Amino acid sequence: MADEVAVGIIGYGIVGSGAYHILTDNADEIAVRAGCRIRVARIADIDWDRPRTVPVPPELRATDGRDVINDPNIDIVVETVGGTGAALDLVMAALGQGKSVVTSNKELIAKHGAQILEAAASAGVDVGFEGSVGGTIPICRSLQEGLQANRFRRIIGILNGTTNYVLTQMTEHGVEFSQALKEAQEKGFAEQDPSNDVDGIDAANKIAILSAIAFRERVPVEQIAREGIREITPTDIRYARELGCIIKLLAIAQRAKDGQLEVRVHPTFLPVRHPLAAVSGEFNAVFVEGDASGSVMLYGKGAGSLPTGAAVVADVISAARNVRLNCRNRIPCACRGTADLKPIDQCVTSHYIRMRVADRPGVLGACANVFGEEGVSIKSVLQVDTMGSSAEIVWLTHAGLEGKVAEALRRIRAFDVVEQIAPPIRVEG
Repeated sequence: MADEVAVGIIGYGIVGSGAYHILTDNADEIAVRAGCRIRVARIADIDWDRPRTVPVPPELRATDGRDVINDPNIDIVVETVGGTGAALDLVMAALGQGKSVVTSNKELIAKHGAQILEAAASAGVDVGFEGSVGGTIPICRSLQEGLQANRFRRIIGILNGTTNYVLTQMTEHGVEFSQALKEAQEKGFAEQDPSNDVDGIDAANKIAILSAIAFRERVPVEQIAREGIREITPTDIRYARELGCIIKLLAIAQRAKDGQLEVRVHPTFLPVRHPLAAVSGEFNAVFVEGDASGSVMLYGKGAGSLPTGAAVVADVISAARNVRLNCRNRIPCACRGTADLKPIDQCVTSHYIRMRVADRPGVLGACANVFGEEGVSIKSVLQVDTMGSSAEIVWLTHAGLEGKVAEALRRIRAFDVVEQIAPPIRVEG
């Protein structure tokens, strides 16, 4: 058995520095849990001139990730570079040299997870990616181990802290999307280019990973139906409140009745009684439904140096135990192929639909007729505001085919009395 396991870190940004801080600050506690000392042997970063909150001794520094990979004494490589270019090359090179890999790179795992896990299996080493989804929430490990006796029915998650913070500010303070986003950027919760977050790209990568673990089918992330939160307005949030709901950007994966896998990311009206409705600010949460366990929810900080760093270090500890006991690759990839994702127009959901129309007799009836002809069942309708010659109508539909709703709205938009139809929002529960 090894008395010490050496770790190398490639990329010394927010996550890499958080992992190093935890590995050094909590070294004694980690040694007890791992059954051996875990020593950071080398850290690679292309720019050591940038100021760091956690300094690194000069003797540990390198500027080329290959220096970490080629060090024969290093057993585990931690990748926190990001992206899918250099990061993929570095991860594959580390696996090729028989080193276990830990990564927090959600895009890398979502798009190239199959290739990486196959290489790890061939080399007989571990790949840990807990930090790629949900920050400090141990959701990947829970699906792989703690809840593995289940047939999973459904996963619903708030998987992006930036969008949750923005929607929380809009809900609690009544501000516009642009103002809430600007505040998120000023506080460091959002990048200057927030597209990955507010357009649902980040959440799509994460639900692709969770879907593959839970449903044992690889999910092509580019096929996930995805909508962001740019079009959400205070008006929508007000109606949600009046209807006993709150708006969240949800990532949803579930097995449909016909056996197809349904994976989507979009804003959603969520009843305030649902456990996820109380998740506010930059926090994340994942709600899992299994046939044996029933409903389980995990909640915590979804990003940040120490929360994500803690998830990375948890994977390092597991990999170090396996190195020490010479039993790596204990949890193989269980995917049985690529998922046949259900097209969004064939999914069954309920909708909130808001439109502004000319305030004339017969308009509401004409729209209702189109819904009926397309087989869209209306649960309720409200005509709540009149502004001059215009009126605002809000429709709530029963659960039905997405494609039918889309076709009905296409036809209704053609009416000359229809001034605007806001993007429909799906309703859960």
